[in-house]
Amino acid sequence: QVQLVESGGGLVQPGGSRRLSCAAPGISISDYVMSWYRQAPGRQREVIAVISMAGTSTNYADSVKGRFTISRDNAKNTVYLQLNNLKTEDTGRYYCGTAGNWGQGTQVTVSS
Repeated sequence: QVQLVESGGGLVQPGGSRRLSCAAPGISISDYVMSWYRQAPGRQREVIAVISMAGTSTNYADSVKGRFTISRDNAKNTVYLQLNNLKTEDTGRYYCGTAGNWGQGTQVTVSS
């Protein structure tokens, strides 16, 4: 069954912004620490943002710190990732997930 569904990706110019969403039709996200992952072309998937179950604590990879913001709305059963000041090196497929589980991803391409 489908548990996590990412959306919001697309083509963005350098310096632009995008908001990604992660719906969770198969689970109740309030029971999980949630993360966003990114897989850049030719690279392995890496965790870029983590948020605690209550949303009171967050952690970010150095490459995105200060530009990306992870948030969650447990009442809406949705996790978000706000992408600001995008750079070409941010291009990749973005996934949300729990420990050991993630969705199909949404592609973000940063190019002029």
